[in-house]
Amino acid sequence: MVDQTAVGREFTSVTARVEPGRLRFFLDTLGEANPVYRDETAARAAGFSAAPVPPTYLFCLEMMDATVPFEFLTALDIDLGRVLHGEQRFDYRAPVVVGDVLTFKPRVTGVTDKKGGAMTLIVIETEVTNHAGVHVADLSRTVVVRNARPS
Repeated sequence: MVDQTAVGREFTSVTARVEPGRLRFFLDTLGEANPVYRDETAARAAGFSAAPVPPTYLFCLEMMDATVPFEFLTALDIDLGRVLHGEQRFDYRAPVVVGDVLTFKPRVTGVTDKKGGAMTLIVIETEVTNHAGVHVADLSRTVVVRNARPS
């Protein structure tokens, strides 16, 4: 069972490049047709230096380029079969565009037991910086762990 000792725990940083082909695949999967995400001319007309990424793309990019995509599960001894997605938040501080090389630095910022210990909520926050050292986003996800009932 995950407890307060997990708070502050950091996981392996992930470095990922925002590539146009992978972004296009993501957009196609979502059915996203907004030209600002697909066409550099439209992106520049909207004030971007290149095509920007849609809000949820950073979560996928971090997972796709991680050496161990669910490292926190192993590190915190959590059984994937007991995990539910709780919530997710994206706070952008600067645009993220095609060509950026991003570094994701995840860490546990909260652990809360609920329902008399039947579940544990784990908050993992990730700071994202670009190749110029600009802090471009903060990601937050809450993972719900259904705990085993005592026999």
